[in-house]
Amino acid sequence: MSIKKAPVDVVIVGFGWTGSLMAKELADTGLKIVALERGEMRSTWPDFAYPRMMDELTYGIRLKLFQDASKETVTVRHTTSQTALPYRRFGSFLPGNGVGGAGVHWNGMLWRPLEADLKMRSTVIEKYGADFIPADMTVQDYPFTYDEMEPFFDKFEKICGTSGQAGNVQGSTVEGGNPFEAPRQNPYPTKPLKPQYSGILFSKASKELGYHPFPIPAANCSEPWTNPYGVQLGVCNYCGFCERFACFNDSKASPQSCVLPALKQYDNIELRTQSHVLRVNTDASGTKATGVTYIDANGEEVEQPADLVVLSAFQLHNVRLLLLSKIGKPYDPHTGEGVVGRNYAYQMNGGIKLFFNEDHTFNPFAATGTSGIFIDDFNAENFDHAGLGFVGGATISATITGGRPIQQMTAPKDAPKWGSGWKQAIKKSYLHTMSIGSSGSVMPYKQCYLDLDPTYKDLHGQPLLRMTFDWQHNELKMTNFIGGKAEQIAKQINPTHYEMGFMSMDAHYDVRPYQSTHTTGGAVMGDNPKTSVVNKYLQCWDVPNVFVLGACCFPQNLAYNPTGIVGATALFAAHAIRTQYLAHPGPLVQA
Repeated sequence: MSIKKAPVDVVIVGFGWTGSLMAKELADTGLKIVALERGEMRSTWPDFAYPRMMDELTYGIRLKLFQDASKETVTVRHTTSQTALPYRRFGSFLPGNGVGGAGVHWNGMLWRPLEADLKMRSTVIEKYGADFIPADMTVQDYPFTYDEMEPFFDKFEKICGTSGQAGNVQGSTVEGGNPFEAPRQNPYPTKPLKPQYSGILFSKASKELGYHPFPIPAANCSEPWTNPYGVQLGVCNYCGFCERFACFNDSKASPQSCVLPALKQYDNIELRTQSHVLRVNTDASGTKATGVTYIDANGEEVEQPADLVVLSAFQLHNVRLLLLSKIGKPYDPHTGEGVVGRNYAYQMNGGIKLFFNEDHTFNPFAATGTSGIFIDDFNAENFDHAGLGFVGGATISATITGGRPIQQMTAPKDAPKWGSGWKQAIKKSYLHTMSIGSSGSVMPYKQCYLDLDPTYKDLHGQPLLRMTFDWQHNELKMTNFIGGKAEQIAKQINPTHYEMGFMSMDAHYDVRPYQSTHTTGGAVMGDNPKTSVVNKYLQCWDVPNVFVLGACCFPQNLAYNPTGIVGATALFAAHAIRTQYLAHPGPLVQA
């Protein structure tokens, strides 16, 4: 029998970026808010303290900050004709766990989308005609415009103390920034991070080829900053421990460094950790949520009644909760009907390793997760696709995120894999290697989706989420094109030699090597309930007192890291709840 708690106004499921932002934005309303986090409590002090956090074996290899696959995982297959099998050790992507979620361990790249990113389907049709879109591709527009979202991009950048060089301020192009970016009302809050030698070489070569290099927009503070919540952020010290690690310095933006300190003043917000939500409860009609049921730290089943439910867990978990709660019609790839699980997408990455003699020294250990230079010349619709035969594009960059002794040792592919020969190869290449990387968009397809696995269950006896996904011809063609452009830059830099690392046209999705944690879709936003789970305010069409936040709402995946849109749309949804929904509970958009 469940323990039943006293009703509250709002229950928030998951306490990473979106959950903490929603809590802060609603805090001043006086509403009673309960936040449920499946993992443990984590704070900058003492959990992320120096030198504890500089432990690559614990955090980088043994994945202490991440989801425990022995308790809950996903099953994976390439096609519907295959039997999906459980993912026993996360590699391709790394779902976070605990307070702060993926906002703790990310690198900090903080992008705004391009205008074409938000209107991808209509832009492609306008430029090239509807036949340019493959028949099985389910690309669609976001349900809002860039102008609607601009104030919320600006606010999130200020919350994070984002460093960077603007390229377009109020319609005026600014030298040194991204000339392709959409107009912004304000420059970045703090100046760009210091460039590395690899970025200087990349920038010079790119300019010589006629491209437009600019520094990465980074949620890694380059100078003292106090954010709109009154929280003071530290200055990045280029320690080389961003990706897979928490920041001990309060300089890499995270819920711990940017939001949680501001929540301490409120007595109407309660955070319960080690609370694993099983389902969203609904009334007999199935159109109104009544709260959630969860397993607490003692293993007891608890019912938490609430008037408003906000799903703000990781992308995969939000989709699974909707399916387990029977909210929204599950997607059927055979009929094309249904919406929950539809439009799952990932990212298509590639890279080149460049090796030099001792006259080029890179000092990779002095780095941030966002130290580098990008070009956007081949992203989205920044270039002409006519005759190329694919939709989408990629960024190309030179970044060095650290020089850690286990995961960030680079040697030529023909070097010995062990012993003294390997040691000599590492010694020769450690300070004299750089890389060029690409991060590419992935479009959605009828055959790529998420549903509940019919066989495998989690620790609590609930079906695991099943992922059906493989690389499609469009993305493989795109990454081959991008690989050619990246190779031109590598040749212009003129290393001693280089090694290509781009997918071949017959490649299949491989879950073993890390690629990115940028999984998207499954609960997409849109204007039409037949092709989306939530409306522009991230409000569920079928159950209006449920809001679903995060990258699960993306109609397709961008070349950019998703956090900028994730944060901005959470703020957008919170604003709509505060200014519209609370006064008149019900649908904010009529179907």
